[in-house]
Amino acid sequence: MRRAAPWVAALIGVLLAAAMVFMGASGAHAAPGDDQEKTDFYFAGVITYQGKPLEAVVVSVEGNGFKAETKTDAEGKWRLYVPEKGKYTLSVDESTLPKGVIVKGDSASQEVQFGLTNTKIINLFLGEGVRQTVSIWDQLLDRLMNGLNFGLLLALASIGVSLIFGTTGLSNFAHGEMLTFGAIMALVFGVWLAWPMWLVLPLVVVLGGALGWTLDAGLWKPLRRKGLGLVQLMIVSIGLSLALRYTYQFFIGGGTYQLPGAGAGRDIHIGPISISWIDAVSMATSIILLIAVAYWLLRTRIGKATRAISDNPGLAAASGINVDRVIRIVWILAAALAAIAGVLWAYFRPGVAWDMGTQVLLLIFASVTLGGLGTAFGALIGSLIVGILVEVSTLWIPSDMKYVGALAVLIIILLVRPQGILGRKERLG
Repeated sequence: MRRAAPWVAALIGVLLAAAMVFMGASGAHAAPGDDQEKTDFYFAGVITYQGKPLEAVVVSVEGNGFKAETKTDAEGKWRLYVPEKGKYTLSVDESTLPKGVIVKGDSASQEVQFGLTNTKIINLFLGEGVRQTVSIWDQLLDRLMNGLNFGLLLALASIGVSLIFGTTGLSNFAHGEMLTFGAIMALVFGVWLAWPMWLVLPLVVVLGGALGWTLDAGLWKPLRRKGLGLVQLMIVSIGLSLALRYTYQFFIGGGTYQLPGAGAGRDIHIGPISISWIDAVSMATSIILLIAVAYWLLRTRIGKATRAISDNPGLAAASGINVDRVIRIVWILAAALAAIAGVLWAYFRPGVAWDMGTQVLLLIFASVTLGGLGTAFGALIGSLIVGILVEVSTLWIPSDMKYVGALAVLIIILLVRPQGILGRKERLG
């Protein structure tokens, strides 16, 4: 048996080597789309030039809140799976084509949709030519406008998180689900019941405020009276986040739904900047609401009481301020702002999905931390910085990594100024 051991080891080594060669050979001839999550719906095609297949050409698809890309194989074939039927934008990265070769006409980026079947074959015709490109400065201005739009809607959600933290000390991990609640209410009343959106938006604000009242009256106030610490409250908020998220999935499913007017064309042109009427309405709505919140904080008695509690809760209570009443109002305001921010986020993504709030929660916390914990105006500044950085960064890094740049800047700024931009230094010990 001992003499046979070397031969057995050698045989096993040969078999392993053969298996690896076989796996490598089979991987080299993998079918198009094997690296993607398989669904029942896909777009496919073959890219050739002068009768020869082109390998490693990048093809991408985007729409209905979904984005994916792939490369052509050695035979020029490509396949892109999508989660559901609908309209999508199919694009070919012409920089991956041979020099001097472009996609004829305007079909390098075209709108595609399925017919009666679950598959769609896209024919792309190549030819010689030079594609006119947009200058880096024009692209920068366009991205800045997108970033401003994103930053403003992010500010609506971030201010609510900041006010809750300032008055209660709670980092609310369920805030993302409060955004999702607003988007789902818009879906129910604006799409399923077909109510006009001018009526749906105020209703979403009211329902969002009602959610905030319910959460504080039914959960947070009783827990505060029991004297739970901030860590326990934070864990409760994580559990609430999970419960709400999967409740949403139970009722609306795992698909992505579009609100009325989503995907509108960018028909408004200001120099190199192009925006849609949805973008214009979104930014106008955000600015009006942010100005109203600023007025409320600076000019009203409740707003001044809110700032007083954020500065020193004990002193505010000793001076006769009804702390529980102010906290209740803060929860109502924060939930109402989160609900309308959820609708705007559904238009920006675009699409309503059961987990859409989770996708933006980290950026909300980054904005609040960057601006200064507990300061509403700091949350506004932090949100604008994060929103602009996220969109502008796509000029240099892949869009899938655009959130990384904002978080990297957050870390750098906190290393220089740990309290945030408008935060106050706290003495420890």
